[in-house]
Amino acid sequence: MKNLNKILKTLKTNLSTVLIVLILLLSSFTLTTDKDLNFETVKNLDIFYSVYKELNLYYVDPIQPGDIIKTGIDAMLKSLDPYTVYIPESKIEDVKFMTTGQYGGIGSVIRKSGDYIVIVQPYQDSPSDKAGLLPGDIILEISGKSMKGAEADEVSELLRGEPNTKVKLKVKRFGEDKNLDFEFNREKVKLKSVPYYGMLEEGIAYISLSDFTNTAYKEVKEAYDSLKAENNLKGIIIDLRANPGGLLIEAVKICNMFIPKGEVIVSTKGKVAQWDNIYKATVEPIDKDIKIAVIVNSSSASASEIVAGAMQDLDRGVVVGQRTFGKGLVQTTRELSYNGILKVTTAKYYIPSGRCIQAIDYAHRNEDGSVGSVPDSLITEFKTKNGRKVYDGGGVNPDVVVQPEYLSNISVSLLMKNLIFDYSVYYKFNNPNIASADKFVLSDKDYNDFVNWVQDKDFDYKTKSEDNLNNLIESAKTEKYYDDIKDEFEILSQKLAHDKNKDLYLFKDEIKELISQEILTKYYYELGAIIYNLHKDTEIKEALRIIKDDEEYKSILLP
Repeated sequence: MKNLNKILKTLKTNLSTVLIVLILLLSSFTLTTDKDLNFETVKNLDIFYSVYKELNLYYVDPIQPGDIIKTGIDAMLKSLDPYTVYIPESKIEDVKFMTTGQYGGIGSVIRKSGDYIVIVQPYQDSPSDKAGLLPGDIILEISGKSMKGAEADEVSELLRGEPNTKVKLKVKRFGEDKNLDFEFNREKVKLKSVPYYGMLEEGIAYISLSDFTNTAYKEVKEAYDSLKAENNLKGIIIDLRANPGGLLIEAVKICNMFIPKGEVIVSTKGKVAQWDNIYKATVEPIDKDIKIAVIVNSSSASASEIVAGAMQDLDRGVVVGQRTFGKGLVQTTRELSYNGILKVTTAKYYIPSGRCIQAIDYAHRNEDGSVGSVPDSLITEFKTKNGRKVYDGGGVNPDVVVQPEYLSNISVSLLMKNLIFDYSVYYKFNNPNIASADKFVLSDKDYNDFVNWVQDKDFDYKTKSEDNLNNLIESAKTEKYYDDIKDEFEILSQKLAHDKNKDLYLFKDEIKELISQEILTKYYYELGAIIYNLHKDTEIKEALRIIKDDEEYKSILLP
């Protein structure tokens, strides 16, 4: 107690520091099971406190205790893995949104554009949609406060709030001479986990699943029931591309729709025994015979990988696409003081064959602090239920690989500069009505209009050939060969130099597809782009082909 009194006496100038010291000291009293570990813990907590005390007393500018401690916590957790994070009370709504897909606000996607934030897309029937906000609207003010220079997260924070609270916006709209004022109530906004479902052709259904919130199973089940009631289903395609995951239990319940009762779907193993769990199919499936294709890509993660991995390991469906992300770490939330939350990694996922889907080893970092993937020498062979060979090493390798289609440099540049988005706003202003999403065609006349529109816009890019040539020139200069072949380099540079106008027509089909999808979102929201893309998408076409071919489908699932 003498030491404690001495510390308190020297720290009268800063109440927040006193509270930190008390917390650290009280915590240290509970650590008595391992003497060496306890000493190391107490020593480093004391060092941390001492550094903070010296900064607080002597740093030239005032220190904000909450900000600097949060920075320290974030840096500590970052050294573990990207998923172990501290969430203060002010960000609790973000956690609720991740698990429920629900938040209070205006319901709109926004992004930074120059000095201001732009409305990218109001969600259908959201407050922003009902109030009449349009894609391309520039937010000038929120409740009288100028948004010039504001970042997207700052604007998002101002737009969110409790339902039935008012928010005022002043926006600049393309084609309007005067700024527009809006006032409306925030509402509870719920994003769908299943943005689209429908029939691709007779007997073959398609369900797009964008995340695993607490309504994911309910929405998938409702989609299946609706499709089944009106069609003689022979096959179903479940699209998990770009699905970042979410709640494990939702993945288990979705698998159980098609996997027999009693089968293990996923298991978790952690350092603490309470995190060791086995999740089985607990009820009889609603359809144990329908053919299934699961589409994945490198952005399919976590719960998406559980579904794809379970279908593959139990030989219940064919996985199509590209290798999944490889996020096999389980997070649990722990309540902290002052209403904060620690989202901490407590276990790893193991799919039915026994393999772990985690790709990156965060626990054993290299000397430089970097992390590495599981090396080939440590990759282990496993077997599916039918005896097919599968491997760990992170992620789920598809049964049928479809190489991703990469965009040209000019397309990437047009997207990054938001020119395709801006043109779609211009297009809608000049075309109040268009054909339905499944029948829309961007004409050559429209495309020529885009080419003319983009002429005075600022965008450029380098081709890979130009980059390689520049690297070769630098190497030649370093090795003193350049002067001897300078003329040849100049001729080659001229031949390889890209021509934007030429590229606009060389990659016309690709750019037309991007413009068409962006235009359709302006008229028919996200749904429009999905419907437009259904019969053009390479992975969907391949999954459809496999489901329709009984012999190939069965052969893929045999060893």
